[in-house]
Amino acid sequence: MMSFARWMGASFMLAGLLALSGCGYNDLQGLDEDTKAAWSEVINQYQRRADLIPNLVNTVKGYAAHEKDTLEGVVQARAKATSVQITPEFLKDEAAFKRFQEAQQSLSSALGRLLALAENYPNLKADQGFRDLQSQLEGTENRITVARKRYIDKVAEFNKMVRYFPTNLTAKFLLHMDEKANFTVADEKAVTKPPEVKF
Repeated sequence: MMSFARWMGASFMLAGLLALSGCGYNDLQGLDEDTKAAWSEVINQYQRRADLIPNLVNTVKGYAAHEKDTLEGVVQARAKATSVQITPEFLKDEAAFKRFQEAQQSLSSALGRLLALAENYPNLKADQGFRDLQSQLEGTENRITVARKRYIDKVAEFNKMVRYFPTNLTAKFLLHMDEKANFTVADEKAVTKPPEVKF
């Protein structure tokens, strides 16, 4: 028959296992991975947009070479947006995250100005290559919006788990997890709105 000490030890072990299952360890780990995956999709879409820009600028340059300031503005904004180094620690650094957001917003604004040029150049508007690039860019902007929304939702879910009791204890003391930075701008709709494309 089991001794009292062994019985107590087994009881404490069982109680510990039951408590551990309610601590949120696995949920926190899963949400952490979900936010990383959602962030990767955001980065993929921003990269897709950055990859389209050189072709778009070259196409516009062929029709509107004297619009040098606008073309250079797009090239510089792209360079700034792609120069932000994304590391695993990036998502924990709110200042770095804010710089990334500002660089992407600057690029969106520069692209908007570039696409507005087409209104002044009927031949450019008629160019099939330009129209294809516009269409791809518009689709990419929509994908960016969707990817950002997914990321925002995952980070909100993760941050709740990090703050709610009792999972906050697991997050803070066992996993050393803090809240993740999220997209925060004064006018989220303005940032996520794709550049207007007119034919």
